[in-house]
Amino acid sequence: MPKRLFPAAALFACAVAFSAAPAMAEVKSATSGGFAVGGSIAIAAPPERVWTVLTKPDAWWSRDHRWFRNSTLSLDLSPGGCWCETAADGRVSRHLEAALVEPGSKLVLRGALGPLQGQGATGGLTFDIKAEGETSVLTWSYVVGGYAPGGLENWAAPVDGVLSAQLANLKTQAERAD
Repeated sequence: MPKRLFPAAALFACAVAFSAAPAMAEVKSATSGGFAVGGSIAIAAPPERVWTVLTKPDAWWSRDHRWFRNSTLSLDLSPGGCWCETAADGRVSRHLEAALVEPGSKLVLRGALGPLQGQGATGGLTFDIKAEGETSVLTWSYVVGGYAPGGLENWAAPVDGVLSAQLANLKTQAERAD
């Protein structure tokens, strides 16, 4: 099966469709050389539960936003560890790698998500988890730089929308009773 490509217009449509996701997210800046997106989301679960779900991306990352139709996502938390997608037929995509792991509170991943993999771009995806009373606040940012024909600024809103939707899924999974 060939790779599914997501042109900027299609990703923008996804971003608009998910704009009602229960997360505070925004495009922080966008230029031809890169962009920064991020936000925060309150989750009715303790930080330990949020961390457990965060580090199991197969449980919360939508199948609609994967390279392969029938795949699993995994995350190796060792230095340089892979956020990988493995298809049932053995194809593998390395999306991100672990750069910093502070169990229960902070995760920094480096790499290019989705269609950014085919561009001359890479980024840092950071997740911070803080307890706030009986809940947790997950703050995230994805800072991307590099080159893409036509510039990277057109990718900012679609990437923000897709990430916001995925984090809404994470919230749902973390708030579910065991």
